[in-house]
Amino acid sequence: MRKFEQCKGLVVPLDRANVDTDAIIPKQFLKSIKRSGFGQYLFDEWRYLDRGEPGMEASQRKINPDFVLNQPRYQGAEILIARDNFGCGSSREHAPWALQDYGLQVIIAPSFADIFFNNCFKIGLLPIVLDSNVVNKLIDEVVTTSGYRLFVDLAAQTVTTPGNEIYSFDIDPFRKYCLINGLDEIGLTLQHADKIKQFEERRRREQPWLFA
Repeated sequence: MRKFEQCKGLVVPLDRANVDTDAIIPKQFLKSIKRSGFGQYLFDEWRYLDRGEPGMEASQRKINPDFVLNQPRYQGAEILIARDNFGCGSSREHAPWALQDYGLQVIIAPSFADIFFNNCFKIGLLPIVLDSNVVNKLIDEVVTTSGYRLFVDLAAQTVTTPGNEIYSFDIDPFRKYCLINGLDEIGLTLQHADKIKQFEERRRREQPWLFA
C-alpha cells in the first residue's frame, strides 16, 4: 500500500448527499477482483450518456458535459468533497478502488457509511469527516474559485485552505500509523515474518505428522 503523508490537491465538489456505492461503481463492473482499471468507470452512469459495460473504451463514449468530473477545471483532482452519508449502499470494495484508481487520494464529507469508511483505509484512501458547515463553506469556495486546492497533512490532522484557514479532523491512531507507513493488512502481517517463520519451524519439529 502506498504511504500517505500529505496531499496538496485540486478539489472537485460532488454536491450530493447519500451517494451510494452503486453510483460510485455500478454493478456490471464488479467482475474483476483486481484493484486497477476501475477509474474509467467511476460514477459511470453520471459521467456518460450511454450505458457502460466492462471493456468499453472510455474515450469512445458519450460524456455528460454537465457532470462535475467532466468539467475541464476539475481534471486531475486528487481531493473529492461531498455531502452526508457518502458511500452508502452495498459493501463492495470496488467503490474505494474506483475512486483511488481515478486519482483521488482524499474524500471529505460530513459523514460516511461505515463499511465504505473502513474499506478506504485498507487501500490508503483517506476519508476525512468535517462538520457540515465547514463542508458547505468549502464547496462554495471550490465552486467560485478556479484551481482551488486544499493541503491535507495527516501527521498534523489538518486541512488547510488557500486562505490559510485550518480545520482539524479526527482519525484513529492505528489507522493513522498504517497510512503514514503504507501498511495494509498484508504489510502488517509481514512485519512479523520472522516470528511466523520461527513458529512454523517449531511446529514442524514438534508436530511432524501435520506435514506428512
